Amino acid sequence: MSQKLLVFLIGLLLVSALGSYVYYRRAVASVPVDPWSLVPDDAVFVVATRDHATLVRHLKETQLWDNLTAVRYFQQVEEHVGLVDSITGTPNVVLRFLGTKKVLTSVHVTGKRTFDVLLQVPIGSVREYRQVRTLVDGLTRDPHYQVSTREYLGEQLTSIRERDTDEGVTFFNYRNHLVLSASAPLVEAVVQRLQHPSLPSVAADFQSTDFLQLKDVDATLLINYRRLPQFLSVFFRPEAQPGISTVTSLARNGQFEMKLAGNKVVFNGFANPETARDALQQRLRLQPTQRLRMAEVLSLRTAMLVHLGLGPVQVLRPARPAATDSLDQQNQPLLDSLAAGLREEAALCYLATPSARIRPAKLALVYCANPGKAAILLGQLRRQNGATPAFERVGPYQIYQTGVAELPAQLLGPLFRGFALPAVAQVGNYLAFGEEAADLRLWLTDVAAGEVWSRSPTQVAFLQETQPLARMRVLIDTRNSWNVLLRGLVEERRAGLLRNETLFQRFPQIALQFVPPANEAEPGAQYFTQLVLRHPAIGPAVAKPQSANGTGVALAFKTPLTSAPVLVPVTGARVPGVLVQDNQQVLHYVTPDNVVAWSDSLPGPLVGSVQRLTTGPAQGYLFATPGRVHLLDESGRERPDFPLNLPDSVQASSLTISPVTGRLAPRLLVGGGGGNLFLYDTNGRAYPGWQPKRMEFGLAAPPQYLVIGGRDVIVVLLENGYIYAFDEQGSVYPGFPISVGARLHSGAFVESGPTLRRTRLTVVSQHGERVSFTLSGEIVGRNRVATWSRSSVFGMVPDQAQRRYVIARQDGGHLHLFEPTGRQLLSQSFVTSGPKPVQFLSFGPGRDAYVLTEPGPHKAYIYDTQGRLVGGQPFDSSAPSVGLSYDAGTNTYQLYRIIGNELRRTVLKFN
Repeated sequence: MSQKLLVFLIGLLLVSALGSYVYYRRAVASVPVDPWSLVPDDAVFVVATRDHATLVRHLKETQLWDNLTAVRYFQQVEEHVGLVDSITGTPNVVLRFLGTKKVLTSVHVTGKRTFDVLLQVPIGSVREYRQVRTLVDGLTRDPHYQVSTREYLGEQLTSIRERDTDEGVTFFNYRNHLVLSASAPLVEAVVQRLQHPSLPSVAADFQSTDFLQLKDVDATLLINYRRLPQFLSVFFRPEAQPGISTVTSLARNGQFEMKLAGNKVVFNGFANPETARDALQQRLRLQPTQRLRMAEVLSLRTAMLVHLGLGPVQVLRPARPAATDSLDQQNQPLLDSLAAGLREEAALCYLATPSARIRPAKLALVYCANPGKAAILLGQLRRQNGATPAFERVGPYQIYQTGVAELPAQLLGPLFRGFALPAVAQVGNYLAFGEEAADLRLWLTDVAAGEVWSRSPTQVAFLQETQPLARMRVLIDTRNSWNVLLRGLVEERRAGLLRNETLFQRFPQIALQFVPPANEAEPGAQYFTQLVLRHPAIGPAVAKPQSANGTGVALAFKTPLTSAPVLVPVTGARVPGVLVQDNQQVLHYVTPDNVVAWSDSLPGPLVGSVQRLTTGPAQGYLFATPGRVHLLDESGRERPDFPLNLPDSVQASSLTISPVTGRLAPRLLVGGGGGNLFLYDTNGRAYPGWQPKRMEFGLAAPPQYLVIGGRDVIVVLLENGYIYAFDEQGSVYPGFPISVGARLHSGAFVESGPTLRRTRLTVVSQHGERVSFTLSGEIVGRNRVATWSRSSVFGMVPDQAQRRYVIARQDGGHLHLFEPTGRQLLSQSFVTSGPKPVQFLSFGPGRDAYVLTEPGPHKAYIYDTQGRLVGGQPFDSSAPSVGLSYDAGTNTYQLYRIIGNELRRTVLKFN
């Protein structure tokens, strides 16, 4: 071949190559890849993300990141990311590679019990392409991995597998668009779609919407509701599928924007109504939306609620089949009449269960406009079907048998199947059907006790964040639904849920809502949809299980706690709130739901206990720090004119408040140390005779402020055994001081009367004598409770309501408790010899508790009325006292105690 011909052929080859490159760049590569067109049609969810660094930051700020990294799947992702960083030699290379690219992650069902994820990542530059090739080459040289390639429909697929486990990923590069998945068939499905470019994408109905262009949107979520039952069948038992299919048949697909907003994740978006003939949408179309008025009858045990807002419930009923027997023919007119009076609200409700082995209570709730007429029709149905006329009473409510199989389904449609032979109860305008009478009994117990959503601040706050009007709501309480969910899962999925319990219970409240548009009858009208995942507001403490088996709860603060738990009654709650202080002098209020509602920094440690004012203008929490007196309102803010500043030379040692007598400004008696007393009122007025009142001896206990017959009496007990009674001006009452003849180490028990002479106080001296005297200065009783010695210490211990008392004698490592008559209640020997704080708590006849705290080893011994040690062993407690409350509804006690930086709450049941 001549050189000219060779040069010509080489030149022709170069021109052809250049022309092909120019054509590719201009005609092919210049056309951007639509990632939505690559998603296979069977996708259940498609998540689109863009600003990944911001997304990770928001996840960390909302504390969700820590929960995600505890999930096994994300732990595996972290391992793979670490491997990539090690191969490339650059930290955080994956996060930087993702950057602000639009990344799509789709979820697909790939088997009867399996699902897989497909990931799409754009390659934005030659440098990034080289990074991918460097990573693949590095894995090729690693003996732990096997890298192979194959052709499939004209595309080169690369497979990377671990040799030991045969796990790995398959990927291919389509026009600088990386498509990868652990499932090779999913990648092949993408290649198959490329053969049909005219097919509409999974997001074809939302092409005009791009939520990622909006401010503060962290991601978008596309849901295929038609595929959702198939996806949930991977997790749930077959018997749950009919109900799931019905609930998901309101819409065919939808798209959300996702925002991480502090204590919640909010998804807002739109959904296209389902067009299938037998769908729930066809029955509810053009029906009016309704409020969730049945919150007044929803138990706090509710685990899941499916709520429908509509007009007459007859639209839910299927076409009436031909009656098969004469009884059906007789029932039909009554059923039609009963259904005609039902309207506005219908709901399916599941209640919490204490164990996954127990069937959860299932209820059908519906609003009836005329409850009297409904009761008559139900009675006629009972008689006509031979049901017993007997009923069971729960509080003011009655439970009857209906005698009609699947009565809720016959009245409310197929969603309410599963009530073989239901029982029924009426509460106001609501009918409730239960699978069994026991289900209704459980629900009515809570309704009768007022344990309902409308009286729960937590539930009310949650409902206020949801849509006021909706066609359908699905509300889930993850704390109540845990055992219900475990029971409904297929066996092979339970272990995975248990491993991911922290993530699942991160959001105790979940709400999915569908709101129809005003122009619903027009073509293209869409539902507004909202999905809210909410958890308590982030604060200075984190809730966690108290023990490995999950019994009890603990609230772990960032710093150690130094004060004893102060219990605060909360209206409408079965358990109290708690006030605690940490070693940074911050006072925290913990709600009955175990959430820190507010925190307030104080100038010093608490002096004595926190006292609550519940009447008058000066309501709130009153307490003292060494140099100030504080009054906080219910939100933790200082009341006007507070704090009150004590003189610079005064270090408060006690705070006593006058009784509530209707006066506008309660009196505050401050012990200043060294036997000095100061008197103020809540307006800041200082009383001249108390600035200070100097006592010649140290105080045996904080003074007691009494109001007897409209007269203020301040009783001061001194350690030398002398007792004084002062008026508001600081003058001594006639008959005082008196002496009990021995030293005193505790306060007095008061039995108030209408006059000074008929008011009796009782003290116990260090000679073991119980001495009673009146405010006229007369000693009216004296008897010995127990023997004494030079080392023994006696103390008066009143109960929390100041109605009864016991007497404690401590002698080295021995402690004895006595009744006022001298009968010994219990005796305990300790290893240490220091003082042991004693508490006497009474919750009614036969429900007494005695708490002995040993500060050295940080132990608290709790005894019941019979002198038996509750739990068989002491409880850990690093505070000088514990908190104990009684719940009459469940006949249980709530124990609150401090252990280091944790506030622990344990449910106790005395023998």
